[in-house]
Amino acid sequence: MKSLFAAIILFTRLPLWRIVRVDKKQYAEILLYWPIVGFLTGATTWGTLYLASWVMPLLPACVIAVIARLLLTGALHEDGLADFFDGFGGGHDKAGILRIMKDSHIGSYGTIGLILYFILYVSLLSSFYSLALPGVIIGADVLSKLCTAVMINTLPYARTEEESKVKVLYRKIRLCEFVLVALPCLTALWLMATPFLALIPTLLILTGLRWYFNRKIGGYTGDCCGASVLLAEQFFYIGATIVYTYSL
Repeated sequence: MKSLFAAIILFTRLPLWRIVRVDKKQYAEILLYWPIVGFLTGATTWGTLYLASWVMPLLPACVIAVIARLLLTGALHEDGLADFFDGFGGGHDKAGILRIMKDSHIGSYGTIGLILYFILYVSLLSSFYSLALPGVIIGADVLSKLCTAVMINTLPYARTEEESKVKVLYRKIRLCEFVLVALPCLTALWLMATPFLALIPTLLILTGLRWYFNRKIGGYTGDCCGASVLLAEQFFYIGATIVYTYSL
């Protein structure tokens, strides 16, 4: 249970650290609980969008929903996405990529990448809320984290443990542990009518990212994790768009 609290503490701004003490061992286990945190962040996005849409037009309501998720997560993954664009866009070798991603300043690649990401995110979010499909919004968050956790589980860490932002390396997930977490998550999403066919683009982009990370830097970093989950989420939305376009 403490590992779940550690995941919530790391991936959100909820002050659980005030009431629960977690150590380095629990932080090493958090990859397993990442999808569960997705229910929290996904529900926050959809719930905020639902409430805001009662008092304002859909587009600004979507922007408010995105802001709510950013406030909850502290823009942790978005920071990783910006570093990913800067590092892999401006670096020419492993050392250069890792050095740029370590730099706290945002560059032109990161700026342009985030602008395009948020434009696409808001536009896709608005299209799915108009179809009244909370299972898509929550499902995109949960499944992107679940699939990214599996992908990261197959790669080594590209830096040393001391160079990690959280000073800890994620422990590899065993198959039995993955099944115990994945089955309840998938069952809950099935009950919410999440379109699992939309996972196809998500799996394709994560397969490509895994190959790219391994080729360029020989593994993953925390920034790669953040970038992967957001890109996987966007591709799930794109997949869901295709599914509902041809089924309605």
